[in-house]
Amino acid sequence: MLPSRRNNQVWGSDFFNDLFETAWPTKHGMSVPALNVLEKEDEYDLELAAPGMTKDDFNVTLDGDGDLVISMEKKNEDKAENGHYIRREFTYGKFRQTMLLPDDAEREHISAKVENGVLKVNIPKVKKTEEAVSHRVIEIK
Repeated sequence: MLPSRRNNQVWGSDFFNDLFETAWPTKHGMSVPALNVLEKEDEYDLELAAPGMTKDDFNVTLDGDGDLVISMEKKNEDKAENGHYIRREFTYGKFRQTMLLPDDAEREHISAKVENGVLKVNIPKVKKTEEAVSHRVIEIK
């Protein structure tokens, strides 16, 4: 699997790239949301920072290949009241990112919520079951 690239430079750690292959958009004048990925014993937690965004601005789906697709679009662009921006460092039009999930991701139980301008996606890991050790006598012929 090739490492993720952003402006032709390797982004993120090898660990992240091995688990979550990403394709970062590069658009002039657009902010790309910051993404954190935390691996725990039983789950992965993704946090995507997008100040000013609400749950209605996000869409989280699994595509036909089982990849996680996060997209967002600000539905109601906030206009500055009684003034104009002199500097604006975060603004979002449309954003879409597809992530290849690791093999141990439990795709049927992924959940998402937005809290304080952060999209939080929880991806449980497939619970490992101990294989039953079968004891049998092998006949010698």
